Amino acid sequence: MEREDEADTIAQQLYESTGGEIRLALPLGLGKPLTLVDALVRGARNVPERKLSIFTALTLERPPLSSDMEQRFLEPALDRLFGAYPGPLYVRMLREGTLPSNVTVNEFFLFAGRWLGADAMQQAYIAANYTHARDVLLDRQPNVLLQLVAEKGGQFSLSSNTDISADLFAFRAAGKVDFQVAFEVHPEMPFMQGDGAVMNANEADHVLHGAPDYNLFSAVRRPVEDAAHAIGLHVSGLIRDGGTLQIGIGGIGDAVAHALILRDEGKMHTIQRGCPFPQGDRHEAPFREGLYAVTEMLVGGLLALFEAGILRREVDGAVIDAGFFVETRDFYKRLRCLPEDQRAKIAMRPVSFTNSLYGDEEAKRAARVNARFVNGAMQVSLLGDVMSDTLDDGQVVSGVGGQFNFVEQAFALEGGRSVITLPAWRMSGGTPCSNIRWTLDTVTVPRHMRDVVVTEYGAADLRGLSDAQVIAALLNITDSRFQSKLMEQAKTVGKLPDNHEIPEAHRENYPQRVRAWIEGHRAALPTFPLGSDFDDIERVLLPALAELKELSSTWRGKAQLLVASLWLPPHEQELQAMSRMGFKTNEGLTARALQGALRRTVR
Repeated sequence: MEREDEADTIAQQLYESTGGEIRLALPLGLGKPLTLVDALVRGARNVPERKLSIFTALTLERPPLSSDMEQRFLEPALDRLFGAYPGPLYVRMLREGTLPSNVTVNEFFLFAGRWLGADAMQQAYIAANYTHARDVLLDRQPNVLLQLVAEKGGQFSLSSNTDISADLFAFRAAGKVDFQVAFEVHPEMPFMQGDGAVMNANEADHVLHGAPDYNLFSAVRRPVEDAAHAIGLHVSGLIRDGGTLQIGIGGIGDAVAHALILRDEGKMHTIQRGCPFPQGDRHEAPFREGLYAVTEMLVGGLLALFEAGILRREVDGAVIDAGFFVETRDFYKRLRCLPEDQRAKIAMRPVSFTNSLYGDEEAKRAARVNARFVNGAMQVSLLGDVMSDTLDDGQVVSGVGGQFNFVEQAFALEGGRSVITLPAWRMSGGTPCSNIRWTLDTVTVPRHMRDVVVTEYGAADLRGLSDAQVIAALLNITDSRFQSKLMEQAKTVGKLPDNHEIPEAHRENYPQRVRAWIEGHRAALPTFPLGSDFDDIERVLLPALAELKELSSTWRGKAQLLVASLWLPPHEQELQAMSRMGFKTNEGLTARALQGALRRTVR
C-alpha cells in the first residue's frame, strides 16, 4: 500500500471511531506529521458531514516568494535552505481561501510575521501563555493526537515536541483524558530522551511507517548584525558561572551564545576593552563550574554551548532540559550523531516543567540558581512595558509563547533575572524609528515586571527603581537620535524632573560607534558565528538585499542606490553576485539598484 493510501486508511478509521467529529491535538512546529494531518483534512474536505477542529501553534511553511528579488535569490536554493517541506495542506488552503467550513484551525503562537493581514488566522488566534495552552486544549476535549516521531528498538521518541504532548500522555495514563494516537515515523528525527519523551509501541493506536516524501523543515540561520553582536556581548557579562540559562532563537540568541563561547576562551576582556559605551559590573572570566540550561526551545546556540563544554552543570543527569525544537538540518544531524550517553544529557521535557516552578518546586528552585532568562522584544516603553508579539493595530506577529512564563520565574527565583533584548532602533518606510517609545499600544510583559533591558548601547537594570529612575536608565540605552524627544515627553507629563539631563557618556549612542567597535573585532565576531546554509556568494548578497529593500521604499533611497552604482568602487565579488541573481551588469535600473546596494555594503 502506498504511504498516502495508508494515511487515508488511518484517517478513515479515526473518523469512524470518533463518530465523524475529530478534535485534533496537533503539536506545534516540527512535530506535525504532514502525511497524516493532510489525510484528515482531505477526509473532511471530501465528506462535508465530518468535522475537524485543529488546535496547534507555529505552523511551518517555506517563505512566499513575493518579489522578483526574492524569487531570484531564494528559488534556486529553497530545497537546500528549507528542505523539501511542503507544509501542511490546511495552511495552503487557508492561504488560498479554500479551507472548507467543516475544518477549523486555532493557533496560540503564529509563525513570526507570516500571518499579518490574513483575516482568517488573525481572527482564529488564541492568546495563551505556553504553559496554559495545554489547559485550553484540554477544555476542548481532544479525541485524537497526531505526532511526528523517531523510532528505535520498538520504541518511539516524541523527539522535537514533548512540550504539551508528554503531559497529555501522562493525563491519559491517569484516566483524566481519553484520545486516540497516530504516530508518523520520520528517519531524520533524532531519538531524544527525557521525562515522558519515550513511548512504548502500545501507546499508539496507529503508526505510519515507510519513507516520507518530505524533509524536516529547516529554519534558516540569519546573519548576526552588528547590533545583535553588541547586545550579545553586553548580555554575556550578566551570566554568572554555575548559573542557569535560557535563550531564544534568532540573531540575538546566536550572538549571546557566541559571546559566551568567546568569554570561555578568555577573549572577552580584549573585546570589552574597546566598548565605547559605559558598562557596569560584568562577569568576564571563563566558566569553571559551567552552566545548566532550562528552556522551552532547544536552539542552535544552546547546542553550540553544549558542544563547547560550557553547558555542563548537571541536574538529574541532564545539562539541558528543553520542551521543543525547530532548527536547521545540520542541527538535527548533530543531535542524531551525538553518542547516546551525550544525547541523553539533553532531556526533552514538557513545558509545564521547563516554563514553570509548579510541581516539585523545591527541586526546581535548587536547580535553577542564578537564572538568566534572555528573551527578545520588539519594543519597550520608557516605563518598562515590553511588547514582543503584536503590532499597534492588534495584528498578531507571533504570540506570547513562554516569554511571560520566564519573566515570572525570574521574579520568583532567588537570584533570577529576566533579560529583555532588542535593537534600539529600526528602519520603517525608509525612516529610522526608535524601538524604545514613550508608551505602547499593546503589552506582552507589563511594567510591574520590568527587570533588565539590553540594547546595543548597553544594559539597563530596572528592578526596584522608581518610574523616574527607570526612564533615565532606558534613555541611557536609547539611540541618541531619539533621546531628546523622548526625554521631553517624560518631562511634559511630570514623570521626569525638569532638570534631568542625559549623562555625557550616554549621548553618543549612534550606529556608527557600534559598527566601529564590532568591526575592530571582526575575526572574533563574524556574520554567521554558528554556521550557515548560505554559500559564500549568498552571504555577500544578504546584506545587499536588505539594503536594497530598505532604500527602495523611498525615492531618496532609490537615488542613493543609483548614485552608489555610478560612483562607488565595485564590490570584489560583484560579478559573481550579479550572476547568482541572474543579472548582467548595467542591465537596467533594477540591476543598477542591486549593484549600488552591493557597493554600499562593502565592509
